Amino acid sequence: MELIDWIVILAITLMAIAFFCARTPASWSRDNRARRLTGTRMLVQAACSLWAALLIAARGLFTIGGLPGLRPAPLETLTGVVILVACGCYWSIRGSKLLKPRRLFTAH
Repeated sequence: MELIDWIVILAITLMAIAFFCARTPASWSRDNRARRLTGTRMLVQAACSLWAALLIAARGLFTIGGLPGLRPAPLETLTGVVILVACGCYWSIRGSKLLKPRRLFTAH
């Protein structure tokens, strides 16, 4: 895939996150809006992190020529990909928990 295709995929993903997560009713309190905004930001970070990991894996590991001008060892590239995927998963889990409404009463 060309780099333009990768950028279009990222743009579509970010627009979908913004469309589905950034809407807040006017009656919400400032705390709930801040939670929603933080959750949306974390999902955007997760999408960018996973996108970068996939781009590095596709361009750095699975292409014949590799990255132009850079020749990192496959282990270094794979380590970077694993770190980006781990960060993306963490941010995705935390962001989705912040987007859920708070429970008023909890049973212990």
